[in-house]
Amino acid sequence: MKQTSALIFSIALILATVILSYTYLNRYPKDHTGYVEVKGMGQTNFDSDLIVWEGKFTKENSNLKDAYSQINKDKSIVQNFLVSKGLTDAEIIFGAVRTNEINKTLYSNEGKIIGDEFLGYELSQQVMIESNDVDKVEKVSRLITEVLNSGVRFYSFEPRYYFSGLSNLKIDLISKATEDARIRAEKIAMNSGAELGDLISADMGVLQIVGQNSGESYSWGGTFNTSSRKKTASITMDLEYKIEN
Repeated sequence: MKQTSALIFSIALILATVILSYTYLNRYPKDHTGYVEVKGMGQTNFDSDLIVWEGKFTKENSNLKDAYSQINKDKSIVQNFLVSKGLTDAEIIFGAVRTNEINKTLYSNEGKIIGDEFLGYELSQQVMIESNDVDKVEKVSRLITEVLNSGVRFYSFEPRYYFSGLSNLKIDLISKATEDARIRAEKIAMNSGAELGDLISADMGVLQIVGQNSGESYSWGGTFNTSSRKKTASITMDLEYKIEN
Protein backbone atom coordinates (compact mmCIF):
# COMPACT_ATOMS: atom_id res chain seq x y z
CA MET A 1 0.00 0.00 0.00
CA LYS A 2 2.86 2.28 0.90
CA GLN A 3 4.60 1.43 -2.40
CA THR A 4 1.43 2.27 -4.35
CA SER A 5 1.11 5.62 -2.59
CA ALA A 6 4.76 6.44 -3.25
CA LEU A 7 4.35 5.58 -6.94
CA ILE A 8 1.27 7.80 -7.26
CA PHE A 9 3.11 10.65 -5.52
CA SER A 10 6.12 10.28 -7.85
CA ILE A 11 3.91 10.31 -10.94
CA ALA A 12 2.09 13.39 -9.67
CA LEU A 13 5.39 15.14 -8.96
CA ILE A 14 6.67 14.38 -12.47
CA LEU A 15 3.45 15.68 -14.05
CA ALA A 16 3.59 18.84 -11.95
CA THR A 17 7.20 19.43 -12.98
CA VAL A 18 6.36 18.96 -16.67
CA ILE A 19 3.37 21.33 -16.48
CA LEU A 20 5.40 23.98 -14.59
CA SER A 21 8.25 23.77 -17.10
CA TYR A 22 5.83 24.09 -20.03
CA THR A 23 4.22 27.14 -18.43
CA TYR A 24 7.62 28.80 -17.81
CA LEU A 25 8.76 28.24 -21.39
CA ASN A 26 5.61 29.87 -22.77
CA ARG A 27 5.87 32.85 -20.50
CA TYR A 28 9.59 33.32 -21.07
CA PRO A 29 10.47 31.93 -24.49
CA LYS A 30 14.09 31.43 -25.42
CA ASP A 31 13.85 33.76 -28.45
CA HIS A 32 12.28 36.59 -26.45
CA THR A 33 12.04 39.87 -28.49
CA GLY A 34 11.87 43.31 -26.90
CA TYR A 35 11.82 46.85 -28.23
CA VAL A 36 13.89 49.98 -27.76
CA GLU A 37 13.01 53.57 -28.65
CA VAL A 38 15.85 56.04 -29.27
CA LYS A 39 16.12 59.68 -30.30
CA GLY A 40 18.91 60.94 -32.52
CA MET A 41 19.87 64.46 -33.54
CA GLY A 42 21.51 65.90 -36.62
CA GLN A 43 22.96 69.39 -36.31
CA THR A 44 25.10 71.71 -38.43
CA ASN A 45 26.18 75.35 -38.64
CA PHE A 46 25.92 77.33 -41.87
CA ASP A 47 26.13 80.82 -43.31
CA SER A 48 23.23 82.46 -45.15
CA ASP A 49 23.76 83.05 -48.87
CA LEU A 50 20.75 85.32 -49.53
CA ILE A 51 19.92 88.66 -47.95
CA VAL A 52 16.71 90.68 -48.16
CA TRP A 53 16.81 94.28 -46.98
CA GLU A 54 13.80 96.62 -47.08
CA GLY A 55 13.24 100.29 -46.48
CA LYS A 56 10.46 102.85 -46.82
CA PHE A 57 10.45 106.55 -47.63
CA THR A 58 7.57 108.98 -47.13
CA LYS A 59 6.45 112.46 -48.14
CA GLU A 60 3.69 114.73 -46.85
CA ASN A 61 1.97 117.58 -48.70
CA SER A 62 -1.43 119.24 -48.70
CA ASN A 63 -1.47 119.00 -52.51
CA LEU A 64 -1.63 115.47 -53.90
CA LYS A 65 0.02 116.34 -57.21
CA ASP A 66 2.93 118.01 -55.45
CA ALA A 67 3.25 115.06 -53.09
CA TYR A 68 3.61 112.64 -56.04
CA SER A 69 6.21 114.86 -57.64
CA GLN A 70 8.23 115.01 -54.42
CA ILE A 71 8.13 111.29 -53.72
CA ASN A 72 9.25 110.54 -57.29
CA LYS A 73 12.19 112.83 -56.68
CA ASP A 74 13.00 110.92 -53.48
CA LYS A 75 12.76 107.65 -55.38
CA SER A 76 15.41 108.87 -57.82
CA ILE A 77 17.68 109.84 -54.92
CA VAL A 78 17.28 106.40 -53.31
CA GLN A 79 17.81 104.54 -56.58
CA ASN A 80 20.92 106.57 -57.50
CA PHE A 81 22.35 105.92 -54.06
CA LEU A 82 21.83 102.16 -54.31
CA VAL A 83 23.28 101.94 -57.82
CA SER A 84 26.29 104.07 -56.82
CA LYS A 85 27.07 101.50 -54.10
CA GLY A 86 27.23 98.64 -56.60
CA LEU A 87 23.68 97.28 -56.55
CA THR A 88 22.13 96.33 -59.89
CA ASP A 89 18.65 97.20 -61.14
CA ALA A 90 17.76 93.49 -60.92
CA GLU A 91 18.46 93.56 -57.18
CA ILE A 92 16.33 96.67 -56.53
CA ILE A 93 12.54 96.36 -56.40
CA PHE A 94 10.32 99.39 -55.78
CA GLY A 95 6.78 98.87 -54.60
CA ALA A 96 3.72 100.90 -55.56
CA VAL A 97 3.17 104.32 -54.02
CA ARG A 98 0.61 104.25 -51.22
CA THR A 99 -1.54 107.27 -50.39
CA ASN A 100 -3.16 108.09 -47.05
CA GLU A 101 -5.14 111.13 -46.02
CA ILE A 102 -3.94 112.98 -42.94
CA ASN A 103 -6.80 114.15 -40.76
CA LYS A 104 -6.93 115.85 -37.40
CA THR A 105 -9.72 114.97 -34.98
CA LEU A 106 -11.65 118.01 -33.71
CA TYR A 107 -13.10 118.19 -30.22
CA SER A 108 -15.67 120.47 -28.59
CA ASN A 109 -14.99 122.39 -25.40
CA GLU A 110 -16.64 119.53 -23.56
CA GLY A 111 -14.18 117.02 -25.08
CA LYS A 112 -16.60 115.41 -27.52
CA ILE A 113 -15.57 114.56 -31.07
CA ILE A 114 -17.24 116.97 -33.47
CA GLY A 115 -15.50 116.08 -36.74
CA ASP A 116 -12.23 115.93 -38.69
CA GLU A 117 -10.00 118.53 -40.26
CA PHE A 118 -8.18 117.58 -43.50
CA LEU A 119 -4.44 118.37 -43.29
CA GLY A 120 -3.06 116.79 -46.44
CA TYR A 121 -1.65 113.56 -47.84
CA GLU A 122 1.06 111.16 -46.81
CA LEU A 123 2.65 109.16 -49.62
CA SER A 124 4.94 106.22 -48.96
CA GLN A 125 6.92 103.84 -51.15
CA GLN A 126 8.78 100.69 -50.19
CA VAL A 127 12.02 99.43 -51.70
CA MET A 128 13.36 95.88 -51.36
CA ILE A 129 16.90 94.69 -52.05
CA GLU A 130 17.37 90.96 -52.67
CA SER A 131 20.87 89.70 -53.38
CA ASN A 132 23.27 86.79 -52.97
CA ASP A 133 26.06 89.27 -52.24
CA VAL A 134 25.42 89.40 -48.51
CA ASP A 135 28.53 91.44 -47.66
CA LYS A 136 27.68 94.16 -50.17
CA VAL A 137 24.08 94.63 -49.06
CA GLU A 138 25.05 94.66 -45.39
CA LYS A 139 27.53 97.45 -46.13
CA VAL A 140 24.98 99.47 -48.12
CA SER A 141 22.39 99.17 -45.34
CA ARG A 142 24.85 100.80 -42.93
CA LEU A 143 25.47 103.73 -45.29
CA ILE A 144 21.81 104.73 -45.60
CA THR A 145 22.48 107.92 -43.62
CA GLU A 146 23.71 109.41 -46.92
CA VAL A 147 20.12 109.28 -48.17
CA LEU A 148 18.85 110.89 -44.97
CA ASN A 149 21.36 113.72 -45.44
CA SER A 150 19.84 114.30 -48.89
CA GLY A 151 16.52 115.19 -47.28
CA VAL A 152 14.76 111.86 -47.84
CA ARG A 153 12.69 110.60 -44.91
CA PHE A 154 13.90 107.01 -45.12
CA TYR A 155 13.07 104.21 -42.67
CA SER A 156 15.40 101.20 -42.81
CA PHE A 157 14.34 97.73 -41.60
CA GLU A 158 16.61 94.97 -40.30
CA PRO A 159 17.98 92.69 -43.05
CA ARG A 160 16.62 89.15 -43.30
CA TYR A 161 18.88 86.20 -44.07
CA TYR A 162 18.04 82.99 -45.94
CA PHE A 163 19.80 79.90 -47.29
CA SER A 164 19.15 78.62 -50.83
CA GLY A 165 20.43 75.09 -50.13
CA LEU A 166 17.91 74.34 -47.39
CA SER A 167 16.44 71.23 -49.09
CA ASN A 168 19.80 69.47 -49.36
CA LEU A 169 20.72 70.61 -45.86
CA LYS A 170 17.56 69.01 -44.45
CA ILE A 171 18.33 65.69 -46.16
CA ASP A 172 21.82 65.73 -44.64
CA LEU A 173 20.41 66.46 -41.19
CA ILE A 174 17.95 63.56 -41.45
CA SER A 175 20.82 61.25 -42.37
CA LYS A 176 22.91 62.43 -39.40
CA ALA A 177 19.98 62.15 -36.97
CA THR A 178 19.14 58.63 -38.16
CA GLU A 179 22.76 57.49 -37.82
CA ASP A 180 22.97 59.04 -34.34
CA ALA A 181 19.81 57.21 -33.23
CA ARG A 182 21.02 53.88 -34.67
CA ILE A 183 24.34 54.13 -32.81
CA ARG A 184 22.49 54.82 -29.56
CA ALA A 185 20.25 51.79 -30.12
CA GLU A 186 23.26 49.55 -30.83
CA LYS A 187 24.95 50.64 -27.60
CA ILE A 188 21.79 49.98 -25.59
CA ALA A 189 21.48 46.50 -27.09
CA MET A 190 25.17 45.70 -26.57
CA ASN A 191 25.15 46.86 -22.94
CA SER A 192 22.06 44.71 -22.36
CA GLY A 193 23.73 41.63 -23.77
CA ALA A 194 21.30 41.55 -26.71
CA GLU A 195 21.38 42.16 -30.43
CA LEU A 196 19.77 45.01 -32.37
CA GLY A 197 17.00 43.74 -34.61
CA ASP A 198 14.97 45.25 -37.43
CA LEU A 199 13.77 48.83 -37.53
CA ILE A 200 10.09 48.98 -36.65
CA SER A 201 9.24 52.66 -37.05
CA ALA A 202 10.82 56.05 -37.69
CA ASP A 203 9.38 59.44 -36.82
CA MET A 204 11.00 62.69 -37.98
CA GLY A 205 10.90 65.86 -35.88
CA VAL A 206 10.49 69.39 -37.20
CA LEU A 207 13.33 71.46 -38.60
CA GLN A 208 14.76 73.99 -36.14
CA ILE A 209 16.87 76.91 -37.40
CA VAL A 210 18.22 79.36 -34.83
CA GLY A 211 20.97 81.96 -34.77
CA GLN A 212 24.38 80.62 -33.78
CA ASN A 213 25.00 81.10 -30.04
CA SER A 214 21.73 83.03 -29.81
CA GLY A 215 20.03 81.13 -27.00
CA GLU A 216 16.81 80.95 -29.02
CA SER A 217 14.22 78.40 -27.92
CA TYR A 218 12.92 75.59 -30.10
CA SER A 219 9.19 75.40 -30.80
CA TRP A 220 6.85 72.48 -31.46
CA GLY A 221 6.04 73.79 -34.91
CA GLY A 222 9.67 74.45 -35.80
CA THR A 223 11.81 77.60 -35.62
CA PHE A 224 13.02 79.52 -38.67
CA ASN A 225 15.41 82.33 -37.79
CA THR A 226 15.79 85.10 -40.39
CA SER A 227 17.53 87.75 -38.29
CA SER A 228 20.96 86.06 -38.02
CA ARG A 229 23.42 85.61 -40.86
CA LYS A 230 25.12 82.66 -39.14
CA LYS A 231 22.67 79.94 -38.19
CA THR A 232 22.44 76.49 -36.60
CA ALA A 233 20.04 73.92 -38.06
CA SER A 234 18.96 70.72 -36.34
CA ILE A 235 16.44 67.94 -36.67
CA THR A 236 15.57 64.87 -34.58
CA MET A 237 14.62 61.29 -35.50
CA ASP A 238 12.72 58.91 -33.21
CA LEU A 239 13.48 55.29 -34.11
CA GLU A 240 12.09 52.05 -32.70
CA TYR A 241 14.08 48.81 -33.06
CA LYS A 242 13.56 45.17 -32.11
CA ILE A 243 15.91 43.85 -29.42
CA GLU A 244 16.68 40.14 -29.66
CA ASN A 245 18.24 38.08 -26.85
